[in-house]
Amino acid sequence: MSDCCSIKSPAETTLAETAKAGTNTCPECGQPGKSVETKTLKHTVQPQHLEPVNIPGFLFCRSADCDVIYFHPDGDCFRKPDVRVRVGLKETQDPVPLCYCFGFTDAMVREEIQATGKCTLPQRITAEVKTGNCACEIRNPQGACCLGNVTAAMRVMERSSVNR
Repeated sequence: MSDCCSIKSPAETTLAETAKAGTNTCPECGQPGKSVETKTLKHTVQPQHLEPVNIPGFLFCRSADCDVIYFHPDGDCFRKPDVRVRVGLKETQDPVPLCYCFGFTDAMVREEIQATGKCTLPQRITAEVKTGNCACEIRNPQGACCLGNVTAAMRVMERSSVNR
């Protein structure tokens, strides 16, 4: 089982790791970043950017409106064209990825809620995690468990379907 899905919540990770990071604000939007491991960057950035990611200390910009994906306190930045995958947090048009291990998207959450009134994707992800089929720290550009992203999208969509 992946450590990212079992040890600590994303909030605990963010507070602990960004406190160690030093200059941890995105140079474009000024929001605090979240520390990501080198292995996450190596699997996410385009091949021509592999050399710079060997320098530890890169952070993920969590601002949905910012074009920066990763930044380093020394000045290096990677934007959407610099990465191999669509970063769900930064996307507004389908497909908006939510879960990188099992391929779940924003549209899948929406469709299940419209069809059944609820979403079972978090339970499906939890079952997969229990069987050891998770690699969020590598596949998810945020370097963290995708379950929080799926749950947040599900709650937003459930509220909007109730308010209709």
